[in-house]
Amino acid sequence: MTMLVDLVDIFRSKNAGPFQITFDLFFPDYASYDRVLASNVLTPERVAPLYGLDQVKVRMIPFRRIRAIKITIDRPGASSGSPGDRDVYGAQQHGPLLCLEVP
Repeated sequence: MTMLVDLVDIFRSKNAGPFQITFDLFFPDYASYDRVLASNVLTPERVAPLYGLDQVKVRMIPFRRIRAIKITIDRPGASSGSPGDRDVYGAQQHGPLLCLEVP
């Protein structure tokens, strides 16, 4: 098994407005991109539990032409900058995805 972080060239998260976070995964080649998509590791059913969300709160958009996958989730808890928010920019939220195993 290979971890997702080993197949991705650029892996980042950021706010997509005050109520959502988006993850951008850019792959170095089509082989890695196709392998991850074919593995079904990045599905709403697999990603949602990592963030304590219902799967309907996870949207995935593959962009084959640029070897990228965008995942957008509803921000867990409150909106960006609200009391108790630990990451106002959403820049440190991709961690749970890094260690997903890709067959």
